[in-house]
Amino acid sequence: MSAEPITSGASLRGPARSSAYREENDFDGAVIVPANALWGAQTQRAIETFTISDLRLPRRYTGALGALKRAAARANADLGRLDPALAEAIVDATGEVADGLLDDHFRVDVFQTGSGTNTNMNANEVIANRANQLLGMPLGTRHPVHPNDHVNLGQSSNDVTPTVVHLAAQTGITHRLVPAFSHLETALRALAEATDGIVKPGRTHLQDAVPIRLGQEFLGHAGQIERSIDRFRAAQRGLAEVALGGTAVGTGLNTHPEFAGRVVAALAAEFGVELRETDNHFQAQNNLDAVVFASGALRTAAAGLLKIADDVRWMNSGPRAGLGEIEVPSLSMGSSIMPGKTNPIVAEAVCQVAAKVMGNDATIAVAGGRGNFELTVMTPVAAFSLLESIELLAGAAVVFADRCISGIRATSAGPAAVERTLMMVTALSPRIGYDEAAAVAREARASGRTIREVARERTDLREDELSELLDPRRMTGVS
Repeated sequence: MSAEPITSGASLRGPARSSAYREENDFDGAVIVPANALWGAQTQRAIETFTISDLRLPRRYTGALGALKRAAARANADLGRLDPALAEAIVDATGEVADGLLDDHFRVDVFQTGSGTNTNMNANEVIANRANQLLGMPLGTRHPVHPNDHVNLGQSSNDVTPTVVHLAAQTGITHRLVPAFSHLETALRALAEATDGIVKPGRTHLQDAVPIRLGQEFLGHAGQIERSIDRFRAAQRGLAEVALGGTAVGTGLNTHPEFAGRVVAALAAEFGVELRETDNHFQAQNNLDAVVFASGALRTAAAGLLKIADDVRWMNSGPRAGLGEIEVPSLSMGSSIMPGKTNPIVAEAVCQVAAKVMGNDATIAVAGGRGNFELTVMTPVAAFSLLESIELLAGAAVVFADRCISGIRATSAGPAAVERTLMMVTALSPRIGYDEAAAVAREARASGRTIREVARERTDLREDELSELLDPRRMTGVS
């Protein structure tokens, strides 16, 4: 098939119609559309109505939507519901949507009708117009390919939109987020191994605690990331169940009983993710519980990243007036006024990502509760927020691993501080009792001396016993 070059539609703001525009008609009358726009009347109305932001559903969502429409055309043709020639043209057009070639023609704001109908119709009109263009017909004819009768055959925005959200999230988690967090976990485990011989003071409540190895701290961080990955996979079990096949309210009106199963199987194979048609279409369309649960896993991961990044910031504090136990890579000038200052900039960026993801989770939680009866009505903003969180967490994890964690160097500050920490006295408690140990700590604190020095005077412990009991490495679980 041959086709004219694709050009983006221009804005309608400005003079009234001219040769740059075409007129289309829909249920509400005449609509003026940019002449070269692949969208049609319903999309134009949405563009003019929803002038709220410059936010659009992301490429991952649009790509998944195009792939669903392609699988739908093939399934409908195989089931004898769609003319093969029309199906072929639709498949070619949907391929361009899936590949991002027509992204300029997806202009509807994220803040639109709560079912995502405007974006679904944007896709239907773009695909129908492009298919007709490929068949040699002018834009706006709605013939021989019709956006509703053919591209949307067997579907409703009410089952397509939640299905695309789940598919896009499944794909993002599987192919972007899990690999990114696995990469960060690997970096943290490598750092834990490299620093395992370094004993430093532990800290609880930001106060001195018994000794710990620096490697053990980073091993704890690696464990947090590992468990975040487990939570992502738990969330995916819910996202694997999709609403397609329920059409408007879950009853499956106007669709073939085999349609959804065929489409879902094709999408699962194409994207390499787990996907299955729900066994209860009514619940699949009347809530966003799986999205809310998945967002909760992302929020937990964000809290973990915030904690780890903040630990890095604290350990790096100084270099002379803070803890200064580690040095992070110096990547840029830290101050416009203080020469030579460096800051833990990557850790700070990670903290900001965590804050944004937590905010997105609040948005998704509200969206999940704002549905009545058979349909939730805040799905587009939930989709936008969930997919944004996936991308932000994945990007932050990779940058944190590559630009911070992998370049961390331990200093001598941690080991030097071990002998001075008062909580070394904990190791003496089993031998001299809690109360006497507390007295030793109190005197050491008041006099500025070490636990070893005070215990040498106050107790009858021999020097070799003190050396054994106050061996900091032994306190970390290594003899």
